[in-house]
Amino acid sequence: AQRPMVMVTPPEMQANWIAAQRARGWQAPLRARVALWANGQAIGSVVHDVMHDVICGVGPKRGDSPGTQGSRIATMPLSSSPSNSHFSITPPEFGADGAWHIQGDVTLALNALADQMRQLNVGHVRHYWRGEQLAVTDAQGGRMGSVERGAVRPLGIATRAVHLVGSTPDGGTWVQQRSLAKANDPGFWDTLMGGMVSAQDTLQTALERETYEEAGLRLNQISQLSYGGCVILQRPTGEADDDGIGYVVEAIDWYRCTLPHGLQPENQDGEVAQFQLLNHDELLARLHANQFTLEAALVMAAALAL
Repeated sequence: AQRPMVMVTPPEMQANWIAAQRARGWQAPLRARVALWANGQAIGSVVHDVMHDVICGVGPKRGDSPGTQGSRIATMPLSSSPSNSHFSITPPEFGADGAWHIQGDVTLALNALADQMRQLNVGHVRHYWRGEQLAVTDAQGGRMGSVERGAVRPLGIATRAVHLVGSTPDGGTWVQQRSLAKANDPGFWDTLMGGMVSAQDTLQTALERETYEEAGLRLNQISQLSYGGCVILQRPTGEADDDGIGYVVEAIDWYRCTLPHGLQPENQDGEVAQFQLLNHDELLARLHANQFTLEAALVMAAALAL
């Protein structure tokens, strides 16, 4: 691909660009949301009317009195539990705090909701369905359960991702172009590696796995690996086809490393169109032209101390 013409950006223009990226990463929802709680802990947020639609037929309806809610609350046996207990999903109408409440097995409850969203294609969940579980945690980071990745945005559940900024000894930066088949930001430029932390992962195992799958690199092949920091996002998904239902709440832990001369990344999972090695000015030009994903732009800005 032809590289962009390199232009020197005045400091004030660069400051405006950084401010714009940070503003994009911290935005209010497009539609009003109410809290989603599980066993007394806040885990996400939902669009109230959409949530009612999702559990229509098995969940409580408007106008139900508290005395009749027992037959209307969504319940499902825990088939994997020897106690054969149940979960319940209760709407704001039956509480004083204006929130949706899950009681019982969080994983089964959330995945029942996810499956219903998939059947109804709420927020185009079918398009983002991955068959991958992401951890659900409380405000202190304690694990509550897990949920299908494709449903986390409609449910406003916080996610965690990991990125790797890869440089060369002479100051170049390796970047990847996302596959045109990606569900999110196809064709945009990204860090050397960026991926979600799954329910089965620690931050370290996610870093190791994603670095190999996306860039074909083992951590023992690179040098000067160090933790860079954390970027926080809270914003609408930006996807026009989700009807404003999705909301991103994400912590991105990023690392930096050095790739020796002669070591080139090579994609293994088909999610990368190409890699390029950019010098400092080329990287800045592409960033300022908004050719990177928002997540990568914020990570790169932090890595470059812009």
